[in-house]
Amino acid sequence: MLVSALASALLLNGCIADGGTVEPASTPEAARQQVQNTPSSNAPLETTQASSKVPVYWIGRNGSGVALHREFRDNPGTENPITTALRTMMTAKPLDHDFFTPWQAPGDLATSISGKNVVTVDVSRDAFNSNLDAGMAQLAVQQLVYTATAAAASSGLIDSGQQIQVVILVDGHKDFMAFGQVKLGTPMVRDASTVAPVWIIDPQEDLTLASGPVKFNGRATIEGAKLKWQIFREAASGEKALYLDGGTTASSVPGQGGIFSFTVSLGTGRYELRVTLPAQAGETASTDTRSFNVG
Repeated sequence: MLVSALASALLLNGCIADGGTVEPASTPEAARQQVQNTPSSNAPLETTQASSKVPVYWIGRNGSGVALHREFRDNPGTENPITTALRTMMTAKPLDHDFFTPWQAPGDLATSISGKNVVTVDVSRDAFNSNLDAGMAQLAVQQLVYTATAAAASSGLIDSGQQIQVVILVDGHKDFMAFGQVKLGTPMVRDASTVAPVWIIDPQEDLTLASGPVKFNGRATIEGAKLKWQIFREAASGEKALYLDGGTTASSVPGQGGIFSFTVSLGTGRYELRVTLPAQAGETASTDTRSFNVG
């Protein structure tokens, strides 16, 4: 798998156990260094969700770089939610065409939880069969950390009010170099700098909604941020024309992670939503897009 130039051109107490194509994308040098050098910090955890879905994080294009985005995927219920989410992350294709994963299908994958809110992931080395540079390898490891902690929190398997750590073992051993770049085996936490500054949560890509009032949900990393949104309507020719636009404000309530929502009335058709976090001091603007149908 050729992903080596990605970052050069762009940027429960107790125990539970169970036993792709990578699209080119990259980050600028500055963004790559930020991923490597920014100290790990807590990022808001998911709240408990319906057990029919599991949260999965993907790497997605965001402006001139790449960052982590989340989708909710079906949970067949054949494994514990953490293993299911990670297996999906390593074997499935994202719903959103702007997302991708550098992980490969593993021969073996198991997860467990200790009473100290530590998730242990034991995966076989074939999951790392992609050629990544240091920045993208760091982002891929955080993709796993975010997915594992999200699945644990949303399924109610851990105390989401405390920090969750993830230990990654490879074939049962510590000290493996993930993608030849990142040393594993020590506890890791979410790095808030790796998440997309803004992303659309609902609707998911290509979902068909009933005509009438349509509610959109999303999040921004800056609480209280002023966001701009645009809805484009797609013609039969594929051309898109601006249909509606407006603004909304991300929540400033502590612990809500800058969530936002707004509702508009839409008739039958195919649409694209674009939500933009305008440029902040020292940061460029960030936009997420989502295509969906109404009818």
